Amino acid sequence: MITYRATLDVPFSTVARVSRWIQAHRRAHDERPWQRAATCWAQAVLVLRWFKDDTKVHLLARDARVSQATAYRYLHEAVEVIAEHAPELSDVLADGLEQGWAYVCLDGTLIQTTRSGARSEAGRDVWYSGKHKAHGGNIQVLTDHRGFPVWTSPVEPGSVHDITAARTHGVLGALYPAAAAGMPTLADKGYTGTGIGIHVPTKGASLAPDNQTRNLLLNVSRASAERANALLKSTWKTLRRITVCPHRIGTIVAAALVLLTMQRSRW
Repeated sequence: MITYRATLDVPFSTVARVSRWIQAHRRAHDERPWQRAATCWAQAVLVLRWFKDDTKVHLLARDARVSQATAYRYLHEAVEVIAEHAPELSDVLADGLEQGWAYVCLDGTLIQTTRSGARSEAGRDVWYSGKHKAHGGNIQVLTDHRGFPVWTSPVEPGSVHDITAARTHGVLGALYPAAAAGMPTLADKGYTGTGIGIHVPTKGASLAPDNQTRNLLLNVSRASAERANALLKSTWKTLRRITVCPHRIGTIVAAALVLLTMQRSRW
C-alpha cells in the first residue's frame, strides 16, 4: 500500500470549530472521553471528508485507524453535533426583517438516496419521487433575497409534495407573519394555494399580458432559490446521493447548511 499527501478543500477554521464542538460534546456526554479511539480533530476531518468528497466509510475508518462500525458511529455523532447549530426558522425570519430583506424564497429539493423498500398503506414506495423519477427525501429550503440558503426543513419522503411538506413542518405558518411585516415569500407553482403573502406564478397557457409580466418578474426574482440548492449540492458532494438511512437526510442537510454558512465569505 502506497501512502501519499492529500488536500481537503475546507478552511482550517472550519475544521477547528467542528473539532471544538465535538470536544464539548464528548465532555458533556462521555464518562471517559480520553478513552476514545480517535481524537476530536480526527473525527472532525472524518466527517468533513465525508461531506466534501463523499469518501466511503471504510476508507475513512482505515485512515482514522478505527473499525468501520466505529467510523459509522463517529460519522453520525459528528453530523448531529454540527446540525445542533442550525438556525431556527423563527430566528432566520426575525433576522431577515431586522436586516431589511426584500423577500425570501422557498423551494423544495430532492436529496437522492439509495433504493428504499418502505411502503405506504396503499402499497406505494413512499421514498420514490414521481416528479424526479428517483428515490430520495424532500427538503424545503429557504433562501435570502440573494439566493443563499438560510434554513432547511426536516426530511419528508420523496413522494410528498412540496406544499404538503411545507405545511407539515409549520413553514407556511411562520412565513405569514413575516409577509404581514413586509417580507413576502416567493415560490414556484408547486405552492399554489398557500395563501396571502406567498407569491407564486399564475397557472395557465393563454395568460393576459399583465399575468405574463408578473410571472416573468416572479421567476426572475426567485431564480436565486435554484442557485441555493445547487450551492449546497455542489459544495458538499455527499448530498448528491445519500447512502445512509433516508430518515437521517434532514439532519445531514442541516449540518451541511451550518458548514456552508461558516464558509459564506467564499461566495
